[in-house]
Amino acid sequence: QVQLVESGGDLIQAGGSLTLSCTASGILVNVNAMGWYRQTPGKQRELVAIFTDGDNTNYADSVKGRFTISRDNVPNTVSLQMNSLKPEDTAVYYCNLDMGRSYFRRNYWGQGTQVTVSS
Repeated sequence: QVQLVESGGDLIQAGGSLTLSCTASGILVNVNAMGWYRQTPGKQRELVAIFTDGDNTNYADSVKGRFTISRDNVPNTVSLQMNSLKPEDTAVYYCNLDMGRSYFRRNYWGQGTQVTVSS
């Protein structure tokens, strides 16, 4: 059974930096993508940054140049370095893992970690 555990959410002032980490436990096979989404009340969950097809990365336009997704030395861990944070970055951040082929393809989500940016 795959589980995603996130950490690093916090309350921080605008302009500050924060790093989120996500570690996947269990056996990972045929990983299609792994990365971060975020959601605010009343809105759909949106992509923030993600690894796809190995080392390809994709970022939301709103975070390009400020956020960086990376793979850590700890196996099955991805981090999100967030710089120059803005109040509009306030959200619950979710780690996502897309794994498997055809019938066995599954999406996994972490429990979410709250990031609050004060102005």
